[in-house]
Amino acid sequence: MKILNESQIRQKIKRLAIQILENNTDSKEIILAGINNKGYGFAEYLKSEIAGFSDLPVILTRIKLNPADPLSREITIDLTPTQLEKKTIIVVDDVANTGRTIFYAMKPILETLPKKLEVAVLVNRMHKSFPIHVDYVGLTLSTTLEENIEVELGGKEWSVVLS
Repeated sequence: MKILNESQIRQKIKRLAIQILENNTDSKEIILAGINNKGYGFAEYLKSEIAGFSDLPVILTRIKLNPADPLSREITIDLTPTQLEKKTIIVVDDVANTGRTIFYAMKPILETLPKKLEVAVLVNRMHKSFPIHVDYVGLTLSTTLEENIEVELGGKEWSVVLS
């Protein structure tokens, strides 16, 4: 079942960009750290929207990890700890489910002392098993553990589908 179509997704991205700007008026720059491919793609759209509202510099980076087995290989971020130091960092993913992927994605960020660390997701599910608080949410869904959420951004058809 389609939950969101392209215009609804774009509207949510715009709203999230405004919220991020409103909550970070004291920041000199923002780092959007997208998790793997889908989180990074979502972060790219957020960056573009933020640029439409503000001249605030936004740096895009990617966090790489294996969501199925986060400890099976090193979790990396494209920026160095020095580049993250005293910065506002927003970890970005398409869907937050149990919070495990976001929890482990923060590992390389914890090697430094950021000014602020927040989380943004397009879809937040209510199955948290890890101590993760999502600061910026496009849509919150109460689902069963058996249901899946698929997010498609940037292709010929943007969608959020519940199956």
